Amino acid sequence: MKKAITKWLAGMTVLFALNGALPVAAQDAPQGAPAAAASASAPAGAPAVAPAAAAVPAVAAAAAPAAPTANKGDTAWMFIATVLVIMMTIPGLALFYGGLVRAKNMLSVLLQVFMIFAVIIVLWCLYGYSLAFTEGSPFIGGTGRAFLSGIWDPAKGAFAAAATFSKGVVIPEFVFVAFQGTFAAITCALIVGAFAERAKFTAVLLFVVLWFSFSYLPVAHMVWFWTGPDAITDAAALATETAKAGWLWQKGALDFAGGTVVHINAAVAGLVGAIMIGKRIGYGRESMAPHSMTMTMIGASMLWVGWFGFNAGSALEAGDVAALAFINTLLATAAATVSWVFAEWMTKGKPSMLGGASGAVAGLVAVTPACGFVGPMGALVIGMLAGMICLWGVNGLKRMIGADDSLDVFGVHGVGGILGALLTGVFAAPQLGGQGVWDYTTNAMGTGYSIASQVWIQAQAVGTTIVWSALVSVVAYKLVDLVVGLRVPEEEEREGLDITSHGESAYHS
Repeated sequence: MKKAITKWLAGMTVLFALNGALPVAAQDAPQGAPAAAASASAPAGAPAVAPAAAAVPAVAAAAAPAAPTANKGDTAWMFIATVLVIMMTIPGLALFYGGLVRAKNMLSVLLQVFMIFAVIIVLWCLYGYSLAFTEGSPFIGGTGRAFLSGIWDPAKGAFAAAATFSKGVVIPEFVFVAFQGTFAAITCALIVGAFAERAKFTAVLLFVVLWFSFSYLPVAHMVWFWTGPDAITDAAALATETAKAGWLWQKGALDFAGGTVVHINAAVAGLVGAIMIGKRIGYGRESMAPHSMTMTMIGASMLWVGWFGFNAGSALEAGDVAALAFINTLLATAAATVSWVFAEWMTKGKPSMLGGASGAVAGLVAVTPACGFVGPMGALVIGMLAGMICLWGVNGLKRMIGADDSLDVFGVHGVGGILGALLTGVFAAPQLGGQGVWDYTTNAMGTGYSIASQVWIQAQAVGTTIVWSALVSVVAYKLVDLVVGLRVPEEEEREGLDITSHGESAYHS
């Protein structure tokens, strides 16, 4: 009898151990990758989680599946990625921009970046997140998460989770809120480099609030919003879930980490501002050289380091696709730095630190939409091209446009973003080493990838972003000009914004 009881207890112990271990194994299995929009597909190379569950005994299979829980490794990685993006903005972008302006305007740029970050984070939590990442129309979300309501359920004593790009894999929704909030903040901060040294501080803040609300949020929703992969079980479910997604997502636009949403969107707003506010006093006649290339180099280095959180964090999981985005970000940035510096060396006779820093940012920008979709050699080509083409963007194209884009926001972020978005459609192709698309209905790599078709879809996303951001920007600048005026008086601009707008100086003799 004792032997029978012992065998029975041993059998139950094994059964419970299997039931406890299998969900953990499924959670830590190689994870899927970002979806390719309208087909609700993701890059290939991500084995489905389902086979691990096949080993569950028949008795356990009969039970209702438990709701997925967040893996602590994924959650920890997303905390780190979020902090890295914060570092990109404050102090990274602030120092990069601050070093590029004249000494008398150093603090004004630092404060603009710092305050924009703070203001946008507040607005993001009040209404921005809800309008960008909840179900509504194809062009804007709803108000279900306004004031971050609904994420904590006191009745159930539980927090909501956000879907990732793998079936059955989630992260805490508050982590997703914070991560995406940093994207919104740095996008708005990028704009100020285009009209640095001459805009009113009040005008900058008012414009950013309007542009964030009416340009950033709709574009983010159109490009990035979907309901997640878990409900996609067959073609009918795919059609149902796709219909809930953002307009450009439905079309199949690929933007891993913000080529359209962040860089093109901000660059167009900056260029419109540079044109409407006008050129700096003395532009083209007086020296307006950067006052501290040391600060700019430090800022560029922080941007490069922080960008790993920006790009690899956009995988939303600590898995293979995050690793792919990581190596692509490293390689493309290095390639762009090399190509910019050597191209400048050949055309101007000397390599410059400013060229190296600018080349690095150009590579980071160009690989952003592509980093989770293309192979490393595709990222290498994107980086090499970005360095050379963005060098033309800040020289030849800038002269053609004739605008005083103070810190070359459009030449780097606009040109680099457009280049990267279009080349994503090329190098995501499996035949060129890319990830292709992952079909969630079959949990297998999709077939029939067409470079021409995908590039056309990418072009539509680029065009939509340019037109929408330009329209919103023109209206917003006009409104702000009518209410408070866009530009400081001439005497204040000549003296410098640090003293005249903020009553302090960056440096004291």
